[in-house]
Amino acid sequence: MADADAPLMKIDSAELAPAHHGRALGTPLASAIAVVTTIIGLVILAWAILFVTKGRFLKHVFEHVASDLTHRQVRVGGDFQFYFDPIALKFRADGMTVSNPKWAGPTNFFSADKLDARIATFPSLFGKRRVNWLDLQNGHVDLQWDKAHRTNTWTFGEAGRTGKALELPLIRRALVNGTVLHYRDPKGQLAADIAIKTVRAEDTRFANAIRFAGTGRARGTPFTLSGALLSPNATVSGGRNQLQLHIAAVDTVADIAGRLPGATELDGADLRADVRGANLSDAFAVAGITAPDTRAYRLRASLTKHNDIWRFTHLNGRFGDSDLAGSLTIALTQPRMKVTADLVTHSLDIVDVGPFVGYNPSAAAKGKAGIVREQGGHPMILPDAPLRVNALRNFDAGVRYKVGKVAGRHIPVSHVDLTLKLDDGLLKLSPLTFDVAGGHLASDILINARRNPVYTDYDIRLAPTPMGRLLGDFGVAEAGTTGTIKARVKMAGLGETVHQSLANSNGRIAIVIPAGTMWTRNAQLAELDVGTFIQKMFEHKLKKPVEINCGLIAFTVHNGIAAADPILIDTKKNVMLGRGGFSFKDEALDLRFRADAKTFSLFSGQSPVGVEGYFAEPRLDVISPQLIGRGAAAVGLGVAASPIAAILAFIDPGDAKAAACGPVLAGAHANAQRTTKGKPRTDVGNGTPAKSENGKQSRDQAKKQRKKFLGIF
Repeated sequence: MADADAPLMKIDSAELAPAHHGRALGTPLASAIAVVTTIIGLVILAWAILFVTKGRFLKHVFEHVASDLTHRQVRVGGDFQFYFDPIALKFRADGMTVSNPKWAGPTNFFSADKLDARIATFPSLFGKRRVNWLDLQNGHVDLQWDKAHRTNTWTFGEAGRTGKALELPLIRRALVNGTVLHYRDPKGQLAADIAIKTVRAEDTRFANAIRFAGTGRARGTPFTLSGALLSPNATVSGGRNQLQLHIAAVDTVADIAGRLPGATELDGADLRADVRGANLSDAFAVAGITAPDTRAYRLRASLTKHNDIWRFTHLNGRFGDSDLAGSLTIALTQPRMKVTADLVTHSLDIVDVGPFVGYNPSAAAKGKAGIVREQGGHPMILPDAPLRVNALRNFDAGVRYKVGKVAGRHIPVSHVDLTLKLDDGLLKLSPLTFDVAGGHLASDILINARRNPVYTDYDIRLAPTPMGRLLGDFGVAEAGTTGTIKARVKMAGLGETVHQSLANSNGRIAIVIPAGTMWTRNAQLAELDVGTFIQKMFEHKLKKPVEINCGLIAFTVHNGIAAADPILIDTKKNVMLGRGGFSFKDEALDLRFRADAKTFSLFSGQSPVGVEGYFAEPRLDVISPQLIGRGAAAVGLGVAASPIAAILAFIDPGDAKAAACGPVLAGAHANAQRTTKGKPRTDVGNGTPAKSENGKQSRDQAKKQRKKFLGIF
């Protein structure tokens, strides 16, 4: 039996309480669920309030917030709606205006009687603005850049904020009526006014058509444009829009057609461009890009855009009588746009080459009659078309251009390969190469438009080229001619035309003739050995080639005036010498050539042949005063003595000094030329326009020469 006085066991009440582990863990989760449920409820409530009230009560809040964010005055004069319908954001503002920055003038940046849009909510949260529906009535949009092209009217924020490129949201469907868009860019010299309206499409495949038309000026050239954006029924589900655009500017017409991903989206577009006109440079000039003039042209290409890059691929067409194919890319980069191209011409008509070196295309088509002009009472032929200096500073370029063959009468040129680079006004044509008459010409030309006046550097090199093929049109026969010619022109000058740069140039021109043979029907006449010519004529040996030991035709150019330095050709029987020069300033010629026999010869003219006149109209003066003097002496001797004595006036004793070919083949200046005995030559020009026969220039001759070349400038 238990002891009544024994103490009772103490039991903790916590041990008797049932365990509730699940409730202890569930309390925070329940709280979270309650919070989320509350938020969802509030969102639904807000959505319901907005949906029922259409958000009209937010009108003044919208005006205040929008004005603060944009730093513009934003006002809604009529009905205002802002709600979700049911997911897309519904926005409507009647009589809405958004002011312009002060520098843009008193007009509003935007105004419309009605703006009704449904904006895709979720894409907008991730930075992809998409408008599923837009209804714009009697709208006005004023897009302007400031004069410095630093800020614009559509970049909102504090005054002076750097302007951004215009980026429109993707618009799936739209109804636009009575809306006008104005665009002004003073620096880019572009202005346009475009009216937009929606009309019912005539083609039943399309739900509607947004048509537009306008006028404008691009770099002083007026243009008109018209077109339509045809929205397919499938656009709402992600279809594509059909674009039709027609642009006409003076003698240039462009038609662009194809599909767009969206009404305002050009990236990824699939377009075809057809451009035609009287001069291709006009089309490029509208974009601020300088290009060579051409005759009438027509080009077609596929056109795509990605970000700020426009690509013309599968380009093909014609300009003048020449074909053109390849690709062209225009990148709208800063601070200058960049043009890159890879172009090919299979057959380039010689007439179409003219504009590339500065001749007017319509004048070049007329041949010599078209490119020769009168100036100062005499003919001029060097190109005088000015270089578009300002345009060269507007853009950069990288162009590769190849030509298979230059088509034209007696034009032995093929395989032209040109690499062009333009960087901030510095233009390099390097290398520019082509094959000519079995030889190869390579050149590097630099045109520095960063300087004022423009600085041009020419370096042109002709590899050894067969004389027979190169000079075939001048009476040199390929059969029997083994001689070759190599040459180099290294000059630099100032001026904005080819004529100006050459007229102020300094440098050297050298043509080297290595050993070989040359045959022409009048080879002996060229050597002025009348006795040998008559002898060979009677012996039927006229076709025997002239044997050349070496030759050099060189000129030193100073301030646009070229003087012989030297002209020296050594053949087996004669030494040909030349004096005088020519002027790039007025294109005048004043050269004298004579040939002295190495062996005794009867009936030798031994008299200089003159080349006078101008580049466009050269004259050959064979009957020189010296020859007339010899003829008069012969008549005198014949009368005073006997006919035998008259022959003495035409005897060449054959005392010509043969040339040392080393300095000749090296293209050395006259003061470095030597005879075969190593003695300095005094009978060749040394870079001065005129010399007396004994090698010393007389005061009267120098005065006369300066008057001839410099007196008229």
